[in-house]
Formats: sequence, structure tokens, C-alpha cells
Amino acid sequence: MCVIEKTPVIETRRLALRAPEARDAARLSELASDYDVAKMTLRMPHPYQVADGLAFVGAVQAQDPRRAATFVIDHEEAGPIGVIGLFEDADPAPEVGYWIGRPFWGRGLATEALEGALVWAKKAWKRRALTAGHFTDNPASGRVLEKAGFLYTGEVRRGFSKARGEWTDTRRMVWLA
Repeated sequence: MCVIEKTPVIETRRLALRAPEARDAARLSELASDYDVAKMTLRMPHPYQVADGLAFVGAVQAQDPRRAATFVIDHEEAGPIGVIGLFEDADPAPEVGYWIGRPFWGRGLATEALEGALVWAKKAWKRRALTAGHFTDNPASGRVLEKAGFLYTGEVRRGFSKARGEWTDTRRMVWLA
């Protein structure tokens, strides 16, 4: 059995993936309150308020590190710009999910964060496969996953998006180490 630190710090060229802290709640809620960000997630409510950010930090601190790891994506100049998490769910392989604040879209930061998390998942978390999904109306997220080595499975699932308040189709993908 591998021993995992509570939440390590993963460094990439421009980013540090680290444990969320209470001081991050205001910044994360500022970025997550953008409907265009929230509507591309299943679990994020809209509007997203500081209380939601504090609840998120508390939930992450209570995670079992053998079953989940959630990181703030901390940019070297801009500070917190999003979140990436890996967690065991109903699928045989853990799932990865992420979001980046709109001012940071199109800069390769989601791909960089995801690639850093994948290296950690393989080496430290000892995972050989991960799953992910993106809403069918969010092809940019699909490109991020493809660039990081995920492949489409051909499966489309329905999931309820809290922010949208409706069911949405999700294209499923898999990554094999």
C-alpha cells in the first residue's frame, strides 16, 4: 500500500497545484461566480458565493487522500486561477475534473495543470487509469483532455448540472498510464 501525503504540492512550468486554504475562498468564488465557468461543471452552483468557497475548502480538507485529491491551480503571477481534482466515484477508475477562471482560458493552463496532476497520479497515487468527461457543448475541454492523452470511449452520459439546473450530455474519456 502506498503512503500519500495529505495534499502534496505539484509544480509545473507556470503553476503550483496545492491544497486549497480558507484564504482562497474569496478568489475562487470570484472566478467561479462567472456563469460561463459554472455551467461547464456538474457540481458547481450558480451563483457561487464565498460561503460556497469556504464549504468547498472544508470538504477538501475532509477528503480521504487514498480516494481523492483536490488542488487549487495557483499561477505564478496571478495566484489561484481554478481547481483540479481526482476522485474515486462509481467508475472502476478514478475521475479527474477541473475548471479555470475565464480570464485564463486559451493559455494552455488547464492542459499544464492536468498534465502535472497526471504525472502525480501515476507516480505517487499509483493510478494507471483515469476517466474524465466534458459537456458536449464544451469542445474546448475535450481538446484539453486530448492534449493530455485522454481518448474518447464513445460513451455519452447524462449528468445534472447544478449551475444550469438541467440534465446535460457528457462525452466520456479515459487516460491510461
